[in-house]
Amino acid sequence: MVRKRPRTIDGYLRGVSADKRAALQKLRRAIRAAEPKAEECIAYDVPSFRLDGRFLCSFGAAAKHCAFYPGSRAIEMHRSELVKYGLSKGTIRFQAEKPLPAALVRKLVKARIGAVRRG
Repeated sequence: MVRKRPRTIDGYLRGVSADKRAALQKLRRAIRAAEPKAEECIAYDVPSFRLDGRFLCSFGAAAKHCAFYPGSRAIEMHRSELVKYGLSKGTIRFQAEKPLPAALVRKLVKARIGAVRRG
């Protein structure tokens, strides 16, 4: 069976487990709260946000974790607050039962907004 590619964030979330869906919905709300003007979209088959037509951030679910993709600069700026999470260059990995705190998401999104607006 071929799985359909999601066309909306809601469509993506319907395809993940309930625990991951809850964690990702919380993340989605925190992103929207940090930047209400951000446009929801799907990019590279994962839920994403654009601001002024430019990539802002993404999130998604993997087999054993959830992930937030705010970009490498935002991660570097807040690395000391991210020691409890799995990190790679532009990715923060977390467990569904321990979602990212909204205040931390806000800081990461605000850092990313600065990068988007600077070009």
